[in-house]
This record gives sequence, structure tokens and C-alpha cells, in this order.
Amino acid sequence: MGSSKRHGDEGGGRPKAGRVRIEDVVERAGVSMKTVSRVLNNEPNVSERTRQRVEAAVKSLRYRPLPSARVLAGRRSYLVALLFDNPSANYLMEIEMGVLDACQSQHYNLMLVPLTYLDKRLVAKVEALVLQTQLDGLLLTPPLTDDAALLGRLAALEVPWSSVSAMEPHRRVGVVVDEFGAVCALMEHLVALGHRRIAHISGHPAHGATGWRLQGYREGLRRAGLEEDPALVVAGEFTHESGYVAANRLLDLDRPPTAIFAANDDMAAGVICAVSERGLSVPGDVSVCGFDDIPIAHQVYPALTTVRQPTRDMGRLAALELLREIREPGRGGIVEVPYALQLRRSTGPAAGS
Repeated sequence: MGSSKRHGDEGGGRPKAGRVRIEDVVERAGVSMKTVSRVLNNEPNVSERTRQRVEAAVKSLRYRPLPSARVLAGRRSYLVALLFDNPSANYLMEIEMGVLDACQSQHYNLMLVPLTYLDKRLVAKVEALVLQTQLDGLLLTPPLTDDAALLGRLAALEVPWSSVSAMEPHRRVGVVVDEFGAVCALMEHLVALGHRRIAHISGHPAHGATGWRLQGYREGLRRAGLEEDPALVVAGEFTHESGYVAANRLLDLDRPPTAIFAANDDMAAGVICAVSERGLSVPGDVSVCGFDDIPIAHQVYPALTTVRQPTRDMGRLAALELLREIREPGRGGIVEVPYALQLRRSTGPAAGS
């Protein structure tokens, strides 16, 4: 009778039968069980050469660790939650995909938790979630990023969290973009096109982005030597419908604006609809621009001038900082990502300029 191997063949391939075990990885990599565990859990104190050897063994064997075994070994749940209350489905989807990218690369599971920002029981609900699921950490999106009561309770519970676009007083771990500077640059673009009556549709007052973008609008006017007309600032809700309603208010003015900057792309798309319904032209009669550069910016006609913030990357980086904070408390930090103006056909010279 021919001889047989216990776990694999002489060619070093995958074991012939049964589920691949961590012992198989240990044998293939030629390291200790503890070293393999450290690599799988992305822990420090492992040389790059050893890490690569273990990762090569994991890949060649197609090893997948059992979640229950990882929890027992590291005393972690390997579960994080993304908390959200945001009316922009496109924005949220991009953030979610970025968070998923990071979690999958670090062998973490992700829970999606929709919440209502104005719910009086918001803090109690999040506390119950943390205690019942034993989450390793939380990712917060606007406007939850700046809820002082919620952040205070998370600190008391000593649960790590990471935020997307938190306001300065609440920045701890997460990711931000210079929204104020981006809007100033966008306003400079409109002024260079000859626009002097520039309107702004602001976002939900609970969102930090609303304040930054309004401040950028005002600073852009100041730098151009233009006075702010209160009638040209109308509140929105970061939704397509609110942008449509706000645009009609602006277009009904005795002296309507020649350009409208909406605080996000969903509202800007609503503005384009309102302008078109009146038989007016974008950008011939009214230039329109937004913020975010989500897919709808390419889907509307004409394509939308906007500010690109790398939303998917922001979700990914926020998650990576959270996982770093979980593994090494105090090591997670704030990452600032760059913005870029996307100048498209929805903006053009002011009529008569």
C-alpha cells in the first residue's frame, strides 16, 4: 500500500479532506500558534517577513478562521457597527462600501444600525446595542458624530468609536475633509464666471457639514467683495425634494439668483429639476453646483459641477482608524483627506456678463 500524508500532499497544496485548521497554517508557515494568531488578528510585534510567511500559508491553504475561535482567543467580538441617520442614500452607500472594504481586509464583521437622530431614546438605544452585542467599536456618521450626549455616554462605556466628518470639538478618531476651504474654492469659480447674485441652499441644521458649507459660502462672498443677501440663503434638508422646494423659492424672487450652490448633490439635482420645469436653462439662465460628487452628479443633465470628497475612502479610512484604536488604544487618530473641484457643464458664465 502506498503511504499517505496526514494533512496535505508532497507538493504543499491544500489538505485533501476536511476543513483547514489553524494547525495546518502553523505547520505550513513553520511558526508558533501564537504567531499565527497575532497575524490573523492584525496585532503588532510581528516582523514583516514572518507576517508575509503566515499570510502566504493562509492564502495557499484558503484558511478561514472560525469567528467563535477568534472571539475566545482575543476576547473580542470582531464586530463593529455603523450607526446612521442620513437622508442621502447615495452618500450613505458610499460610506458603507468603504467601511465594508476595511472590515473585510481585517476579518471583521459589520452591523448596520439605522437610527433617528431626534429620537429621545437615542442614547439609551445605542447603549443597549453596545451591551447586548458586545461590539468592539462603533462608526458614527453625521449628524450622530456631533451628538454630545451620545459621545459622552460612549466615553463612559469605554467603547471605541470613529467618526466621519465630526466637528472640531468632537474629533477623536476618524476622517475629515476641509469642507470650508472646498466651498471657498467653489465660490471663487462662480465669481470668476461673472456671478454676483449667488444663492445657497443649506443642509440640515444638525449636520456639521451644514455649518462648514454655509461659512464657506459667506467667506467666498466676502473675498469677492460681495454682501450677503439673506433672501438668497434658504434652508434645505439634504434631500432632492428639499432642493426642489428651495429652488422654487429662490426663483420666485423679484431678483432671482444667477447661480445656486446647494449644500449637497441630491439638493442640487432638485434645483436642476425646478429650473428646467420653468423652461429655463442650466447653465444659460442659472448655474447650479453641489457638494459630494455622488453618482447622481453624473446622472443629471447637465452633469453637475461639485466638490468631490472621496466618500468611499472616507468610510474605509474611518473604519481602519477604528480598528487600529481597538487593537492599540490611543493609536487611532484623525485623517484628513483631500477634496477636488469637479467642474462640469452645470456652471457657466452669468447671463449678460
